[in-house]
Amino acid sequence: MPGRLLPCQFYERDALEVARDLLGQEIWHGGVGLRITEVEAYRYPDDSANHCRAGLTMRNAPMWGPPGHAYVYLCYGLHQMLNLVTNRDGEGAAVLIRSCEPIAGQRTIRRRRGGKDGPVLLTGPGKVGQALGLDTSYSGHPLYRRGGLEVREGARASEIIVGSRIGIGYAEPQHQNAEWRLAIAGSPWVSHSRHLRGAP
Repeated sequence: MPGRLLPCQFYERDALEVARDLLGQEIWHGGVGLRITEVEAYRYPDDSANHCRAGLTMRNAPMWGPPGHAYVYLCYGLHQMLNLVTNRDGEGAAVLIRSCEPIAGQRTIRRRRGGKDGPVLLTGPGKVGQALGLDTSYSGHPLYRRGGLEVREGARASEIIVGSRIGIGYAEPQHQNAEWRLAIAGSPWVSHSRHLRGAP
């Protein structure tokens, strides 16, 4: 039997709270199942790294809500980046899924990832999107309904490590340095783990 879907209410909180609680939860699409091992929070209203910092656009519209939906954007014309929308409707915030561990569909994952194996399969947000077979048409897809892209209840992380987010050199210094990247301690399925430290 498939695991319980995380309810819409799960996402109706600050992105950093949701990010912490997403570690260990599961993403399913078709026969591919992944355990979330690393995330980044993009908060509202004062996060200068947030895609919504300049207001509503066609690209970021799904990120403005309602919560509990996907926001998928194309990065550098190559990478499909999966974000889970948080906060209240009308507050542009989300959690980026940075890395995962495979649960099911390993053969499909390896094929989509060019035959690679081990943590290099899924340590990076573009790799996660590729493994799940996503594109921007999944933006706005509800994550709490059966069928399509689902987020299911998993085993929550018992120990978390934290650090600054990656690839946000355009943001203000305080937001570049904010420790809003979180990962499961001890997991090999984490990107740039040497830059993370034990959470207080």
